Amino acid sequence: MSGEDERPGADGDDAPAPQPARAEDNRDPAPRAALRPARFSLIWVIPILVVGIAGYLAWKGLSHRGPTITITFDTADGLTAGQTQVKHKAVALGTVESIALSKDLRRVEVKVQMSAQAAPFLTKNAQFWVVRPRLTGASVSGLETLVSGAFIAVDPGAPGGEEQDRFTGTESPPGVRSDEPGRTYTLMTGSIGAISEGAPVFFRDVVVGEVLGYTMPPGGRGPIPVQVFVREPYDHYLRADTRFWDVSGIRADFSGGGLKIQVQSLQAVLSGGIAFGLPVQRRDKDAPEAPDNAVFKLYDSKEDADTAGYRERLPFVTYFRNSVKGLGVGSPVDLFGLQVGTVTDVKLLLNNTTGDVRVRVAMEIQPERVFSEEEIKAGSVRQITQAMVNNGLRAETDSSNLLTGSSIISLAFVPKAPPVEVVTEDNALVLPSQSGGLSGIMESLSTVSAKLAAMPLDQIGDNVNSLLAHADGTLNGPDVKQSLRELNATLRNAQSLTARADQGLAPLMQRLPQITQQLQQAVTHADSVLSSYGGSSDFHRNLEQTLHQLNDTVRSLRLFVDFLNRHPSALLFGRGKP
Repeated sequence: MSGEDERPGADGDDAPAPQPARAEDNRDPAPRAALRPARFSLIWVIPILVVGIAGYLAWKGLSHRGPTITITFDTADGLTAGQTQVKHKAVALGTVESIALSKDLRRVEVKVQMSAQAAPFLTKNAQFWVVRPRLTGASVSGLETLVSGAFIAVDPGAPGGEEQDRFTGTESPPGVRSDEPGRTYTLMTGSIGAISEGAPVFFRDVVVGEVLGYTMPPGGRGPIPVQVFVREPYDHYLRADTRFWDVSGIRADFSGGGLKIQVQSLQAVLSGGIAFGLPVQRRDKDAPEAPDNAVFKLYDSKEDADTAGYRERLPFVTYFRNSVKGLGVGSPVDLFGLQVGTVTDVKLLLNNTTGDVRVRVAMEIQPERVFSEEEIKAGSVRQITQAMVNNGLRAETDSSNLLTGSSIISLAFVPKAPPVEVVTEDNALVLPSQSGGLSGIMESLSTVSAKLAAMPLDQIGDNVNSLLAHADGTLNGPDVKQSLRELNATLRNAQSLTARADQGLAPLMQRLPQITQQLQQAVTHADSVLSSYGGSSDFHRNLEQTLHQLNDTVRSLRLFVDFLNRHPSALLFGRGKP
């Protein structure tokens, strides 16, 4: 190791030092291995394909992967992480990844992995709700989820809007969808009644929309706004003077001479309903189309809606001193059985000074119910009313139905009624009144009873008893008895005379038919003799006249005989006595 391994490096030559020759160098060199190119093994195809497919799937998943959003619901009933899908028109747009409670433990937060095609409509206009089997009075929905399970439905809403990744879901589907054209309107009502969310809206018995919901006014005071949606093209049927009315439940009407039951539909009975249409008096007139979000009043019935369409409303007042039981606000006012108005107020008035008590009834007369606009404008209302009062017009209460006890105001013409001047009270005309209906009957009976009570019935009874006593004494007196005996004798004599007359007339009555027959033969013989003479001779004419007279004599004799057979006593008493 000392010097054999040292290399000369003085001159920086790196050439190896010469080695001594060895015996092995004289042998033949070893053969070199031939290098061949490596071949591709088919066993690598499967891993490569797996890697390719995995890469493709990863790329596809990443390219179709959309944003992750969070939806809050009241409950997670029916939702399952990894299974529940988000759908729109039955197309899957995402899958629920996780479900957790909110920090305040009042709601649940559902994280959903959405697809890329759902990203454009994840804006503030989007709405989410859970589709479950739902049975309400308005409809039955979500039955398909009994087999497939619940899912989250989404309505994209109107295009545009600010993008967001947190949403608040609802437990029921929205009434208006973005893909369903139509208009929304607001109805104002004093009470909701049986109307519920999803209740149908009818037009001529066809379902054209639904109730979206209602909002209580601040403080619970004032009318309640109800939002309704009417689908296209039915929304174009709404005009500025359209009337809406409640058709919920079953309505029974005892007016019109009988019981009438009205049912709009079974759905309206269960969940309530609303109908709309034009007033009767406005159907032949065109009005402008109602705009979106227009406000209308919701009436309790169709009759109230039709009444609201009358523009002419004339105030009248009348006073009663009899019972007005069954009369209230909304009761009809009739003239000859036709409704011409309604009662607007019923009030009891007491005069503290005189103690006088009476009932004040305020009415609204709608002349458009029975008269045309030209007839209404033809004369003054006060002049017409005064003329009718002079002819006996009076206001009276009348019973409209004995079963329900309801009453109406009836305007009737009373014969020979004294004229009364029509006065004005707070811009209302005052009509004279009288008792009518059952009250009028009872008042008449009371008057008759008072007159009967005023009669001296005791004195009349005493006079009648005295008269009967005198009559009894007179009939039992000797003069009456003698008169009866003489009358009895006279009747016996008349009977004996009639019997003798019948016996004397019997032979004559037996020969009368023979005499009549002989006369008839004589007439027949005379006719034969007359025919032997010429028709133009004087003898012929005189004989013909004689035969006619003889024929009349025979006919009269035959009638006389028949009469005597039926009334033999006529020979004594004459024809007019039995």
